[in-house]
Amino acid sequence: MRLNSKCKICRRAGEKLFLKGERCFSQKCALTRRSYPPGIHGPKRRRSLSEYGLQLREKQKLRYIYGITETQLRNYFEEITGKEDKSRSLLSMLEHRLDNVVYRLGFAKSRRTSRQIISHGHILVNGRKVDIPSYQVRKGDIIKIKKTSIKKGLFKDLSVHLKNYQTPSWLSLDKDKLIGKVIGEPTIQDIGEPAEIEKVIEFYSR
Repeated sequence: MRLNSKCKICRRAGEKLFLKGERCFSQKCALTRRSYPPGIHGPKRRRSLSEYGLQLREKQKLRYIYGITETQLRNYFEEITGKEDKSRSLLSMLEHRLDNVVYRLGFAKSRRTSRQIISHGHILVNGRKVDIPSYQVRKGDIIKIKKTSIKKGLFKDLSVHLKNYQTPSWLSLDKDKLIGKVIGEPTIQDIGEPAEIEKVIEFYSR
């Protein structure tokens, strides 16, 4: 996916999905400069969406935020079938992805970079290399960067980035040793709701 295409996704959604790391917080953010949808020359009133359209929009937002495919998201939904609180269960599975945890720990400035870091074999889980971004971590798991990888370009200025970085309460981070640990369960109150999860559940429940 090209960099410009990520900006178009945010403009189409009408809100920042933070797909490009620090750029999303700067004045270079395309949505800050052009808050109207791509393909429209100047701001226009958005058309009201049907219930299906709203569900589809939230589903797509969730996919783009976590960087997963349609098949992956549908598989997650099938795994939570029968669970009492589907919204919480779906969010928990997405948050427990290794690429998301590496991002939440501050080891990467975006989930896209996190997937790259993991795929290149720079991350250890409980002392063993894991190169699968979708790997599901569990409470008690310890995540750290390989010692031989810390000096590589992907981790340039990491100490500066982490200086004022605060991890969500379900994760702990030793900033000196660069060791993270899963100590609890993610909650919507803790991380914020990335999309209207209920509408995503409704979309797949049709």
